[in-house]
Amino acid sequence: MAKIGVEQALTNVQQALQEKGHEVIPLHNESDVQNCDCCVVSGIDNNVMGMQTVSMQGSVIEASGMSAEEVCQAVENKLR
Repeated sequence: MAKIGVEQALTNVQQALQEKGHEVIPLHNESDVQNCDCCVVSGIDNNVMGMQTVSMQGSVIEASGMSAEEVCQAVENKLR
């Protein structure tokens, strides 16, 4: 399955994605997004990781206001 970078605060999303067979990469810093197919961030801060440049080619999903299941669906839609 896909490698999904997930912001640390989103533990419920991490668990849901792992249950669906995805490899979850906790996002601690900019280098963690390399080789991720998609990233999920909380959206609490517009620049959560202090990045000024684009570090990945995949999609970024803002999970604010979404359930873990909704985030999983959004990830799977982006990966199609």
